Amino acid sequence: MNKDQLPATQRDSRLDVLRAIALITIFINHVPGNFYEAFTSRNFGFSDAAETFVLISGIAVGLAYGTKFLPGNRLIVLVRTWRRAITLYVAHVMATMATIAIFAAGALWYSAPELMTKINLTPVFQETPEALLGIVTLGHQLGYNNILTMYAAVMIMVPGLLYLASRSLSLMLGVSAMIWLLAGLYRIGPPHYPNDGLWFLNPLSWQFLFAIGIAGVLHVRRGGTIAIHPWLVASAIGWLLFSLVWVKLSLWGLQDRLPLPFVLGDFNKTFLTLPRLLHVLAMAYVFLAFPFFSRWTRCKPSNPLAVMGRHGLAVFVAGTVLSMAGQVIGYLTETGFVIDTIILSTGIALQFALAYYLEWEGQLLRRKVKAPSLVPQTGPAAAAEMPEGKAV
Repeated sequence: MNKDQLPATQRDSRLDVLRAIALITIFINHVPGNFYEAFTSRNFGFSDAAETFVLISGIAVGLAYGTKFLPGNRLIVLVRTWRRAITLYVAHVMATMATIAIFAAGALWYSAPELMTKINLTPVFQETPEALLGIVTLGHQLGYNNILTMYAAVMIMVPGLLYLASRSLSLMLGVSAMIWLLAGLYRIGPPHYPNDGLWFLNPLSWQFLFAIGIAGVLHVRRGGTIAIHPWLVASAIGWLLFSLVWVKLSLWGLQDRLPLPFVLGDFNKTFLTLPRLLHVLAMAYVFLAFPFFSRWTRCKPSNPLAVMGRHGLAVFVAGTVLSMAGQVIGYLTETGFVIDTIILSTGIALQFALAYYLEWEGQLLRRKVKAPSLVPQTGPAAAAEMPEGKAV
């Protein structure tokens, strides 16, 4: 068994570092039109940082709950995963309301009513009752504010996935793959109320990537290995190079000439179609195949990226709000390399600052607080501390 393939039983810095890189990439992509956007991962292949983030989350869930889902302990795991889903729901609603406030403030203070038509905000201001109901029920989702909804929905599914995995990993992956396939073939997913269509990130499709992450962890924890075969490595590298050429030559549309179902041949993000899914899995396999990548991301817990990755949810929410502020600035001003650099560097620095604050706060709260003794002291020590002229 290769130690670089298997996350250690203690917290694995590799996941934290990769999560932090995904968070920074998502933040950059959520301020569209900036100079640095051209250098993010989505410009070099079929998938982007969202797929990486979800795969890492599936691995993390497998590490946290996979081996604990045992008879007598399953209700506890269910409660914990659903409580996490509620936390994600609250975080999403808070980020959504902050986004509305940021765009509304820009429209009011700078006399820019067009801001109220961006990122799917029109229903919020023109069909307010329906939009507010949609926000609370997760139907109405603003642009760039749709990852946490999918994540929360998938967390609701986690106990079911873990139950199937306790019976057989093949059974879990088979059921998950079938749900993914049917959702893509028949375009099944949660409705985007009050708009037409479905959620931008369909949890019925994205749960498959999550399940793959869980399965990989449980397979290794049960004594298996992630086998590295030369032909698989070559195939993964070949797919990554093929996707790079496709993206750089802008060959979009050629897939329509292939006699393949939509879910197997298209590049749709909503349904996580096969080319995108294979791309993120190919990257993960290459990461495992070459120890260099594992050594590069295995670092001390004090590493800034590891610190950021440990506080992924808080940093993600902060990054979402900051990216929305960056979008408003971009709409209102003439941006360029200098302004883009200021916006993005400030936002990233604030996310690191938040992570370090949460790290400090956690260490502070974990310290044992020594409360003063409430038992009256007696003897010479007590007499020495007693002010003169005072009766005991």
